[in-house]
Amino acid sequence: MGSSHEPAAGDGAAGAGRADAPLGSVGDGSERSADPEPTDAPDVPGGSRPTGPTDHTHAPTPWPTARVIAARAAEPLAPRMRALDEALGHTLAGRLTALTDLPSFDTSAMDGWAVAGPGPWRLPEGDDTGILAGRPDVAPLHDGEAVRIATGARVPPGATAVLRSEHGTVRPQGELYASRHLTQGQDIRPRGQECQSGDGLLAAGTFVTPAVLGLAAATGYDQLKVTPRPRAEVLVLGDELLREGLPHDGRIRDALGPMLGPWLRALGAEVGGIRRLGDDATALRAALEASDADLVLTTGGTAGGPVDHVHPTLRHLGAELLVDGVAVRPGHPMLLARLTPGRHLVGLPGNPLAAVAGLLTLAEPLLRALSGRAAPEPYRAVLGEDAPGHPTDTRLIPVAREGAGRVRPLRFHGPAMLRGLAAADALAVVPPGGTGRGREVELLCLPWAAQDGSPGGTR
Repeated sequence: MGSSHEPAAGDGAAGAGRADAPLGSVGDGSERSADPEPTDAPDVPGGSRPTGPTDHTHAPTPWPTARVIAARAAEPLAPRMRALDEALGHTLAGRLTALTDLPSFDTSAMDGWAVAGPGPWRLPEGDDTGILAGRPDVAPLHDGEAVRIATGARVPPGATAVLRSEHGTVRPQGELYASRHLTQGQDIRPRGQECQSGDGLLAAGTFVTPAVLGLAAATGYDQLKVTPRPRAEVLVLGDELLREGLPHDGRIRDALGPMLGPWLRALGAEVGGIRRLGDDATALRAALEASDADLVLTTGGTAGGPVDHVHPTLRHLGAELLVDGVAVRPGHPMLLARLTPGRHLVGLPGNPLAAVAGLLTLAEPLLRALSGRAAPEPYRAVLGEDAPGHPTDTRLIPVAREGAGRVRPLRFHGPAMLRGLAAADALAVVPPGGTGRGREVELLCLPWAAQDGSPGGTR
């Protein structure tokens, strides 16, 4: 779309190097232009400046400041009660408190025999079944007595330990002998071992995972009070975009439409739809007026070209611009606006990697705020190679993990490229001026990338 879109195919793709080759490496000469992004020009095709009129004369917002603004732009959505089978992927709206002791009675941790006192022990005659899980009442044991017991069954009063099946022998006289020494309370899970009624289990803002659902069920919950997933809608702008087939006649494939929906879901949003509007100011205004999504994302149209309609449309709608340009490469034409109280728009640049930079810079913290989730602790790693920077702006570069807390910058990181991102585990936050090998950098972790125990991008 005008000065906001750049072909995803062909930019540096002719190079013979691999997508995971080191940053700045060269091969047969065709790879030397793998990063066409100039350090002092906007993200536009070929690195040229836009020829259309622009009113972007103000200084862009520093990248860290833009993230803070986005995180504080919205309050959490109103909490709702959800049945356990409907709460997955939401966020706890209050502290999860135990409704019962867990376990709620002394429980056998193994199949075997409940025994009382020192052995050998007498077994009851004619009782080959013993105590099974789910039996409400069990008879007490006295010293020298034993009874078969199943895992999860209630331990009878008077029992001092559970003897595992593989560690006991029953002789013909009905006596049980142990092949190993038993300690007091062995293989008995005492009542309240994991938690006691009233204990705080999880804090408000915890992301509801399958394990959270299991814990809630075990402690007696049928429903959870949660902050719902924010509703998001994507408006893809640009007459030059194709939905299928090969690029032709000056038109290019839409790379953002297929990518943004799944990415938003990974960040915790419910995606209502992906709409393609072309370069049509009237259609854009109508779509924004009709939308009831908590977050609308637009792609392209955020610069000052002749068909860049986002800024004029926001002015017509009386929207409040919270962030209008960010000092980051790629992606500096991104913006954040409040359409109405509780409804926001994030304008992403049309170049694919620049759009991802906008998504992680503005949309991710905003969605986190709407979901009521706390910001994760910053994750840092050591650079295995130098990471060149922009003289004044933060730079986001795809990186791959190398193990032992190290990452390697990837090539193909120009604003219109996705090849490096597709091979990446994270985006490294490179400060203005760049940073060198052996230095630590902050990482924006991708929601689906394994991080060796590090925090992911959705929590």
